[in-house]
Amino acid sequence: MRRILALVALLVAVLVAYLLFWPVPFEPVAWQAPTFAGYRGPHARNERLARVRRIEVAPEIGPEHVEFGRDGKLYTGVLSGAVLRMNPDGTEIETGVNTGGRPLGLAFDAAGRLVIADALKGLLRLEANGDLAVLTDEVDGDPIRYADAVVIAADGTMFLTDASRRISPRVFGTFDAALLDIMEHTCTGRVLAIEPATGRTHTVIHGLCFPNGVALSGDQRHVFVAETGEYRVWKVDVTAQDLDAKLAATGDEPRARVILANLPGFPDNLTRSADGKLWTGLTKPRSAAIDALADRPFLRAMTLRLPKSMWPVPPTYGHVLAFDEDGRVLEDLQDPAGRIPETSGATEHEGRLYIQSLHADALGVLERAAPSP
Repeated sequence: MRRILALVALLVAVLVAYLLFWPVPFEPVAWQAPTFAGYRGPHARNERLARVRRIEVAPEIGPEHVEFGRDGKLYTGVLSGAVLRMNPDGTEIETGVNTGGRPLGLAFDAAGRLVIADALKGLLRLEANGDLAVLTDEVDGDPIRYADAVVIAADGTMFLTDASRRISPRVFGTFDAALLDIMEHTCTGRVLAIEPATGRTHTVIHGLCFPNGVALSGDQRHVFVAETGEYRVWKVDVTAQDLDAKLAATGDEPRARVILANLPGFPDNLTRSADGKLWTGLTKPRSAAIDALADRPFLRAMTLRLPKSMWPVPPTYGHVLAFDEDGRVLEDLQDPAGRIPETSGATEHEGRLYIQSLHADALGVLERAAPSP
């Protein structure tokens, strides 16, 4: 009996030592999460997204972003590295190109060439001959570690988010790297601009906690940025250079400010509709556990020593919303059942709203001709 008790005590001691001291691949810091306001006001619970129709892309997974080309085709990048091309109704799916990485954000330049923000490869462009050119994968010798979203201005300037300078998707995969970066909360992400005349890449704003989607204002004087790890959206002067996010909103005429804060989930992609609305998708709802651990970095590190199945990943919940350039919410569409899980964004195109997903084997589509209930 004593031997059994001694063995149990030893096992408990080993488990405690593991939870307390085993190395983890991140260095969490304390931060103050905003108090979750709940599903109320413009975000009152609803099922307006529940009538979404699925466009299957299986066996491919993760149509994370949607863009339309001059050919009228729908383009989306998936987990296998492929950029799929299809008719707007989801028929005639084919692979346009495979980057060998993870294509996330997509945009078309003035010449109609597809530009791809690839999390593993940097910013790429598909040339007319089918070759992939690397437009940028570093800033003054500093590697772009997590190219995420891209938007192109009328003058050719490309704005790219580098979501994390600490946690590499090449090592952990895109989802786990995002989760680790947000849990660490050292806020090393940045927005970059690639100048059309010189190809030079410079930083617009840095110090963001996993900056994700980007979109331009109607007058192209500002770029909107979804800051996933802080549940908010920024509006940033496109002429800014190397702004520190912690200082950017100070002064009488701030170069950057938060226009949408304390969202009920983690904002991902940003798109702009023809009528000027901005759309974002909330990939996951807020987590009371994650918020409670915000100012307890030691406990966050201990949590990540648990099996992955026990990590504090929020449940599936479908949620997209539209807002104007001042941050006023115009539409809020939810599906608590998550028929399209991990809703990473929404793209409005010719009377339809296309719903994207990080890990689903389908896109969602809503017909916009009928009014939302």
